[in-house]
Amino acid sequence: MQVECVVPSRSKLGEGAVWDVDDQALWWVDIKAGLIHRYDPVTGENRSHDFGEPVGCLARRAGRDDLVVAAASGFWFYDPATGAKEPITDPESHRPDNRFNDGTTDMQGRFWAGTMKEGGEPERLGRFYRLDPDRSVTPWKDGIFTTNGLAFSPDGKTMYFSDSNPSERTIWACDYDTDTGTPGEPRVFFDTRAVAGRPDGGTVDADGCYWQAGVSGWQLYRITPDGRVDMTVDMPIEKPTKPMWGGKNLDVLFVTSLSLGLAEGSDQPEAGSLFAVTGLGCQGVPQARFAG
Repeated sequence: MQVECVVPSRSKLGEGAVWDVDDQALWWVDIKAGLIHRYDPVTGENRSHDFGEPVGCLARRAGRDDLVVAAASGFWFYDPATGAKEPITDPESHRPDNRFNDGTTDMQGRFWAGTMKEGGEPERLGRFYRLDPDRSVTPWKDGIFTTNGLAFSPDGKTMYFSDSNPSERTIWACDYDTDTGTPGEPRVFFDTRAVAGRPDGGTVDADGCYWQAGVSGWQLYRITPDGRVDMTVDMPIEKPTKPMWGGKNLDVLFVTSLSLGLAEGSDQPEAGSLFAVTGLGCQGVPQARFAG
């Protein structure tokens, strides 16, 4: 196994990594800086686009070259090539202190994203939303501090999500109706008090195991479908934020990170960078594009 820094940046809050199998590139964001990045592992080029406001997560659109984006002011379509932006809807216009955070698509191409309060004392103001291809938005499950960890099992029938707040630091799983896009009743999948890091972004591999970025714990964790940690990856940074499988064979685990709020006195020159972990002996599953 090898951990390599592939984009040496000081991202304030690197997040939102998604690998596009058609584009053969990794898209990721710096939430605080409002930057959308496209990393090409073949050329090593990391191209940056200024979205103009904090942006939490994104997905490619089916049959198109643009993106669907969940940002501080709601859902948008965005064309990185031209900078053109088209607003879709802002489901939390009544909560100006909230912004979107983590998100992903389900296997059918619906876009899921969650919100959280930005700044000040943490409050349970976060909620998850499903953006359907017809541009309708459905809210689901509020009362979350920091919405995170969205991912789907390889068959699409289990949905994972988490709350990163220190008082919660829990990952839940729920049955998922792939026909309607409706999650069932959440059940505790993994309590991260059993490990060093709190739950941040997550993804799954082809074996159905859930990979968690252990923020503030210097590690990544592979959690089996029955809730056991069977692999731990030590990282050179304290705050990994989002793992995502990529590469030609989906066997490279890319990991974003952040550079804010690091432990006092710690030496982390690569904090905020993008990393690639190889030699894990695992493969990911293709991420669906947004079908709208």
